[in-house]
Amino acid sequence: MAEYDRFAFDGEREPNLSRLPTSARKAGVEKNMKAEYIARTQKNLARIAALQDALYAEGREGLVVVLQAMDAAGKDSTVKHVVGAVNPQGVRVTSFKQPGKEELAHDFLWRAARALPARGGIAIFNRSYYEDVLVVKVHQLQRTYQMADRVLEDEDFFKKRYRHIRRFEEYLYDNSYRVVKIFLHLSKDEQKKRFLERIDDAAKNWKFSASDLAERAHWDEYQQAYQDAISATASRQAPWYVVPADQKWYARYLISQILADTLEEMAPAYPALSAGEKAHLKECKASLLAEEEQED
Repeated sequence: MAEYDRFAFDGEREPNLSRLPTSARKAGVEKNMKAEYIARTQKNLARIAALQDALYAEGREGLVVVLQAMDAAGKDSTVKHVVGAVNPQGVRVTSFKQPGKEELAHDFLWRAARALPARGGIAIFNRSYYEDVLVVKVHQLQRTYQMADRVLEDEDFFKKRYRHIRRFEEYLYDNSYRVVKIFLHLSKDEQKKRFLERIDDAAKNWKFSASDLAERAHWDEYQQAYQDAISATASRQAPWYVVPADQKWYARYLISQILADTLEEMAPAYPALSAGEKAHLKECKASLLAEEEQED
């Protein structure tokens, strides 16, 4: 049994964010184990790099990793420290910010579909189409959309979006993509600490915005929105992982373990050469060796 299994949700059981740990300590991990977990993470990163190379070479299956979290939970650093270990040629990172005019003129899954990788690639969604059932729901932004009244006045507006998301992820699975969704579960106290660090450290001032405090004021509403979204969209084909995020070293370990195990389950293999192709390789080798003899 993997350590992250207790944080995994595939539709069989309901998550309760208020009862799930946000810290390594509450998850049963002692502080003196930090060095050991960092070492484990490095081993996982080596596994990920090797598997990703085979995944890219084989080109038969793709991986989509969704990262969602409250502000300051560590999404950017996760991308840097976990995903940064692989060959950038086979990875595409997309940060989903507030949608622009063109994006708002299309269906809410349009920009996500555009960011999908070719099979063999890995897509990292730093925030994602889930924003349309999170920030949009908390602030009721759909009321500002240029859409038909029959849509905007529908009491099941967000229930239908959950259904659309489930079907979209099922569609991806049926088209040879794996979808892994990670919620970095940060405590309100830890967010406050990280905000203060951003204010006090001149090198981090650029990371802080007054709008971060405005969103913090809606903490409880966001927690409920995440609870609803995770409950409504967790499935066997596209599971959610609610990862304790108060200690970045522990979150990075769990995420590296999740990704390494997912890639191993996908079992990518380098393409096998036919007898004719192997014979051609021998001919190419003989030709190259002959060049060396001529040079001598």
